[in-house]
Amino acid sequence: MRFGIDLGGTKIEIAVLDGAGAIVHRQRIATPVGDYDGTLAAIAGLVGQAESLHGRAASIGIGTPGAVSRATGFLKNANSVWLNGRNLPDDLQRALGRPVHIANDANCFALSEASDGAGAGAGIVFGVILGTGVGGGLVVNGRIVDGPNGITGEWGHNPLVLGSHLGRDTPRPCYCGRLGCVETVLSGPALAADHAWAMGVKREVQMSAEHIAQHAQAGEPACIRTLERYCRHLAQALAVVINIVDPDVIVLGGGVSKIDALYEQVPKCWDEWVFSDEVHTRLVRNRHGDSSGVRGAAWLGGP
Repeated sequence: MRFGIDLGGTKIEIAVLDGAGAIVHRQRIATPVGDYDGTLAAIAGLVGQAESLHGRAASIGIGTPGAVSRATGFLKNANSVWLNGRNLPDDLQRALGRPVHIANDANCFALSEASDGAGAGAGIVFGVILGTGVGGGLVVNGRIVDGPNGITGEWGHNPLVLGSHLGRDTPRPCYCGRLGCVETVLSGPALAADHAWAMGVKREVQMSAEHIAQHAQAGEPACIRTLERYCRHLAQALAVVINIVDPDVIVLGGGVSKIDALYEQVPKCWDEWVFSDEVHTRLVRNRHGDSSGVRGAAWLGGP
């Protein structure tokens, strides 16, 4: 039996996996936003409740935004900024009374999908999160690759140079302090903001990414054009990944990954930027949906 915890910016989820990898218990609570000690207490509470229900302790894996710094042991690069600069691994081990395995949440997503999800059986799997933020994780032969800096797969914080097809030249600021990151173009809020800009409407009345996709599917021209722009941007950004990593499979997750058009349009576009005469990389939808990140966290302790 394994416990997996997905520590998100708005919710914390625990899942208990049995020996066959099936989820036998699942619970979500709101994240104590901005409250580090409250976050530790919330995680400890979820683990305590799960252990009471199942009558025993288990290995614990935690997926979190950001990464643990090799230099300090503290968390860095998390968009849940109250976690940054804190010794999350040691503090969690003290709170839970046992060792914990911590990995970036996108790495957990990639591990889940590579193990028994949409990327099962593939040698190189790149997992992509397209949600409130944009992240990525790399799994090679069933193992997470995180690199000497702990940032493998962080394609969301590379610059995306946009051409005239975007219609404006000013790069957007990113929470990381840089300008024009992939995340500022390909996140769900960025998709909504791009449509609002194109329509000349205020942010307060902009459509969500989900509604834009629905209206595009219904044939609304403005939403179709917005989605076409998004697909080209995503193709351009993923082409960089293909050129460097050359994965067998790219698995999409996060709220934006539910848009059906991505899987047809993006592979038609990325040939323009991929340095190859043919592209055999497959772009696929995740198999485990919202459960994938927490399942991957549970697998961190090993098979």
